[in-house]
Amino acid sequence: MSAAGTVALVGRPNAGKSTLMNRLLGEKVAIVSDKPQTTRHRLVGILSGERGQMVFHDAPGVHRPLHRLNQQMVRHALDALNDADVRCLLIDAALPFGAGDQYMLDLMAKAEGPKLLVINKIDRVKKADLLPVMERYGKTGLFQDIVPLSAKSGDGCDLLLDLLWQARPEGPPLYDPELLTIHPERFLVAERIREKVLEATREELPFATAVVLERWEEE
Repeated sequence: MSAAGTVALVGRPNAGKSTLMNRLLGEKVAIVSDKPQTTRHRLVGILSGERGQMVFHDAPGVHRPLHRLNQQMVRHALDALNDADVRCLLIDAALPFGAGDQYMLDLMAKAEGPKLLVINKIDRVKKADLLPVMERYGKTGLFQDIVPLSAKSGDGCDLLLDLLWQARPEGPPLYDPELLTIHPERFLVAERIREKVLEATREELPFATAVVLERWEEE
């Protein structure tokens, strides 16, 4: 029987979760920007092939929620963390360890099931600087594997994918193998528009932006 299951991509804002999901899928499902809290919903990407089916849940970044929207985003992330078969904690290799990272470790410790640590953005640091990071997280005993990679360049992503396939439970596909995502086309188009707004604006405006499609025409 082939493997099938869900993978939660969780971490602090701007860790590169959406970029990684797009890279692993080989298609763009999630919008990406250099601004934190770009992902507001739990986005689903579906990878199907000879080895089975892997359903990725790209969760919003976990942060201290100050507004109702932020509270909802954090709930989406925690739901993804608790519901998945395998959890991947993404961290930014270029950022120092802080209180937010410790909070993520505490959340991972409470979640049951296989866990992997993904050290992203290794293209921004020297290899020697990765060793203390791997040692710190390795000492927690939480993670089956620690994978340094660059979601942007793809370096190390094949190794992560192999480890995820190995961690998958056996079972039939959860979704039609022809599907790339479960989100309707209108939602994806609205997200692409919001991505362009994020690219073109600064300060507070991007975080207050919502896109509503008033007219939809299909040829």
